[in-house]
Amino acid sequence: MNCRFNLRKMIAVMALAFSFVAVQSAEARERWTNAEAKAWAGHQPWATGGNFLPSNAINQLEMWQPETFDPVTIDRELGYAEGVGMKTMRVFLHDLLWKQDAPGFTKRIDQFLAIAAKHHIRPVLVFFDSCWDPYPVLGPQHPPIPGVHNSGWVQSPGRVALMDPAEEPRFEAYIKGVIGAFAKDDRILAWDLWNEPDNTNGGQYHREDPPNKAARVAELLPKVFAWARAANPTQPVTSGIWQGDWSSVETMNAVGRIQVTESDIISFHNYGWPEEFESKIVQLEKLDRPLLCTEYMARGAGSTFDTILPIAYKHHVGAINWGLVVGKSQTNMPWDSWDRPYVLAPPTLWFHDVFYADGKPYRLREAELLREWNSKRD
Repeated sequence: MNCRFNLRKMIAVMALAFSFVAVQSAEARERWTNAEAKAWAGHQPWATGGNFLPSNAINQLEMWQPETFDPVTIDRELGYAEGVGMKTMRVFLHDLLWKQDAPGFTKRIDQFLAIAAKHHIRPVLVFFDSCWDPYPVLGPQHPPIPGVHNSGWVQSPGRVALMDPAEEPRFEAYIKGVIGAFAKDDRILAWDLWNEPDNTNGGQYHREDPPNKAARVAELLPKVFAWARAANPTQPVTSGIWQGDWSSVETMNAVGRIQVTESDIISFHNYGWPEEFESKIVQLEKLDRPLLCTEYMARGAGSTFDTILPIAYKHHVGAINWGLVVGKSQTNMPWDSWDRPYVLAPPTLWFHDVFYADGKPYRLREAELLREWNSKRD
């Protein structure tokens, strides 16, 4: 009985992990037209959510590695999100996890999606990320640096792999493999191919990024979009712009132009005051595609639920704040904690995050606001 059950599970996992082989033989789809993107958006509810990392994980590797993958904590914490009506979560993957054990990683993604679906949450899954530590290493991760914001987050790919063209077949297999396994899975809202791809970092990691990083990313990013579309996903693919002048495609930097001209739907980040947030939306609306804000809400920088949610709802822009449950990522600490760690006492005002680990909201009124806005119908 157990042997047959395990065999069936093994066959199912192998089918998920390697289904992209069949996908590659099919014709790759084109970028969605504006009409196709709008048709997709017309079937989606207005959605809020958070950038999700379990409170007991310091980074993407600790969340997903088999030794530390924790379905119990994930289930509990996604329950907090469901309780305030959140309908999506943005969740980061990592290329080293695919390199380490593609079938096992695929199985854990499937398990995560099942937990999310239980809570009526459809995630946005992120493949690459250019932020923070450029030297990711599998295995046990270091403990948090006391008082420092996101002190253990790692880039994907790391600096060495990013700059090595010989690594591109591995990146291609990772993108096609994951998307191929879930290309028609309606539990997934969207694929976010690269987080802030031309971010050259600040603080202690600024000197660690190669000086030609942005140029290398501009060379690689179109290939990443092509690999993603080759898996023929039914979900949209995107990469969020986050800096520069968005008043027209021509005024965007090289990476930003790639992002908006390759994406099916336009995603973006903004942590500014509500006036700035709305002005960015108005600029991006000229592109005539659905909009999704994949990062916002930094209380100390002027981006708060009470001011941003009404604007996002008015413009039908999905809104995914940074953070959900305070924990090892310490993103309740402000960005300046890299220069001045909050060692003696936490900040009076949380920068990111919504809940304590026990599910108590940081601010009860914020939880009420989220429930109120998420209960609205289009």
